[in-house]
Amino acid sequence: MKNYSLRQNVRMQSIALAVGLALMALKFLAWWLTNSNAILTDALESIINVVAAAFGLYSLFLAAKPRDSNHPYGHGKVEFLSAGFEGALIFLAGVAIWAKAGYNIVYPQPLFKLDVGLALTAFAGAVNFGIGHYLEQQGERSNSLIMEASGKHLKSDAYSSAGLIIGLSLVMITGVPLLDNLLALIFGAIIMFTGFQLVRRSVAGIMDEADYQLIDEMVATLHRNRRDCWIDVHNFRVIKYGPTLHIDCHMTVPWYFDTRHSHSEVKNFEDLLKAHSTVPVEFFIHVDPCDPPRNCRICQMKGCPERQAPTEVQVEWTLENIMKNAQHEA
Repeated sequence: MKNYSLRQNVRMQSIALAVGLALMALKFLAWWLTNSNAILTDALESIINVVAAAFGLYSLFLAAKPRDSNHPYGHGKVEFLSAGFEGALIFLAGVAIWAKAGYNIVYPQPLFKLDVGLALTAFAGAVNFGIGHYLEQQGERSNSLIMEASGKHLKSDAYSSAGLIIGLSLVMITGVPLLDNLLALIFGAIIMFTGFQLVRRSVAGIMDEADYQLIDEMVATLHRNRRDCWIDVHNFRVIKYGPTLHIDCHMTVPWYFDTRHSHSEVKNFEDLLKAHSTVPVEFFIHVDPCDPPRNCRICQMKGCPERQAPTEVQVEWTLENIMKNAQHEA
């Protein structure tokens, strides 16, 4: 399944690159025919689409490389770099759009053949939305930030094209060319915001920022399916390396369990989370022996031969308490 997802991602990213080149030429043709700054914003963003798609394709190949002595966790972190690079290019495109629109507010230019330009832009926007929607879905299924970022970018481009078509239609109706530059300023701001969001997300990934929604789902799964001998789980952390998740935690088991029994419970723990994950997961689990009578008060084991205190409460594992580096107490 993992190899299939990789092949699927590479194939779709290659298609996105090829289509991006064709649409970029189409949009620049529309700008050349119309002299519209609003259409130019679409054309300039297409350059970003092509560069980002090319870098994303290279990043997918790089992320798929096996681990080596220099990269013991693999090469998946390059996905965050790729998304950050794409976000920075998008933001710079928005700045360039603002500069061009501001210049033409002061020094207006005539517009031509808006109907032809709008038709070409509408076609390009529809294609972008279709490919972007598929890329985003594929990225979510395979946990690939590269694919998801590319999809969101193309869909954002399609939404901008839709707004541009509406706005330039008003220019045709009203005959006020200033609306073209005002539209360019609006869409330039949207493009800059999209770029900022991608950079922010990539930095969060590089800095291993906790994904609270993902952790909360995992903790809920553990709590629903916990075994009596899993006395406690704490110091729970999840790190993303491309499409792979790396989970660290401490698990408390009865102190008299031998190595084989403890290993069996660790495997049960791992199998549970793997069964509820749609992406590859690796684990580093530290086993702690229970500490009677302190742990006895939260232990749910029935008939424990070493119990020194009665069970007082079952600690509910939550996002707030399972990430702390301390055993739970009654």
